[in-house]
Amino acid sequence: MPAALYALVGSDALLQQEALATILRDAPADAQRVDLDGETAALADMLDELRSFALFGSGKIVVVRSADAMITRFRPQMETYCAEPSDSATLVLRFNTLPGNQRISKIIAKAGKIIPCTPPKDLAKWIADRAKTPHGLQLAPDAAALLADLIGDDLARIDNELAKLALMSPTPHVGIAEISSNVAFQREREMWDLTNALAAGDAAHALTRWRQLVQGDSSAEFRAVTWLCLWLQNVRKALAMLREGQNAFSIGQQLRIWPRELAQKFVQTAQTLGPAGAAAAIDLLAEIDYQTKTGVGDAAENVERFLLSLAAN
Repeated sequence: MPAALYALVGSDALLQQEALATILRDAPADAQRVDLDGETAALADMLDELRSFALFGSGKIVVVRSADAMITRFRPQMETYCAEPSDSATLVLRFNTLPGNQRISKIIAKAGKIIPCTPPKDLAKWIADRAKTPHGLQLAPDAAALLADLIGDDLARIDNELAKLALMSPTPHVGIAEISSNVAFQREREMWDLTNALAAGDAAHALTRWRQLVQGDSSAEFRAVTWLCLWLQNVRKALAMLREGQNAFSIGQQLRIWPRELAQKFVQTAQTLGPAGAAAAIDLLAEIDYQTKTGVGDAAENVERFLLSLAAN
């Protein structure tokens, strides 16, 4: 039987869905599920559902999405209920965040269960484990790392791509080549090559890659600013790490610079730009983004102007 109270805490949709599925599996097969939106539901409706018996089942499970909003709207009443939850129903609160120092968090921890739903710190390990179960794949460590670099910590998308790899791959063994050639990653890979050229200090090659991208993908000009902004953020982080005394290998690992041998060149490029150069590049990128969104100049030419400004450094 499930507990009377759960808090699913974290922004990752996949982990929240899996935690909720586990709770539902522990419930009686005929348990009645009720879903409420924490941003719009009345407190009285939630309490009525929790304190009334199920008409067509042996129990009730009330799931409140956007529970952060419910707590904001009815904090004292929610604290009172959570301190003594009904024993005839289960309340599942789905939070984006729930700071441990808040009173409501301590109340829930005492009367129920808090289940973290945040992406793991070692994302590559999670990917390798997930590939085995439930997808039946054997991902090489560098392949798992590449997948983490390409997608980031969107676990639902990672799981979806692993499912597609399981269907498409003729063998369970998956390496870098299989991931790099996957259609879903081709555009990301091309943009990755552009920022890799910048990381290596080769702005001329980055410009060539950009022109190739624009010719083959008309949407590239709208994605470029995001990728370039992320790259500049990594430059600033690398400069801060250098000031702390960290070496290129450590910086490359933490910033997920791929391939690994590019870390030293990336650090050298960051040093060449320096704090002032990085700040100026961010200001120029923001200006270019504004111009593109307001129809000033051609979007692709605006990005090219930014790349040329880096070549001048």
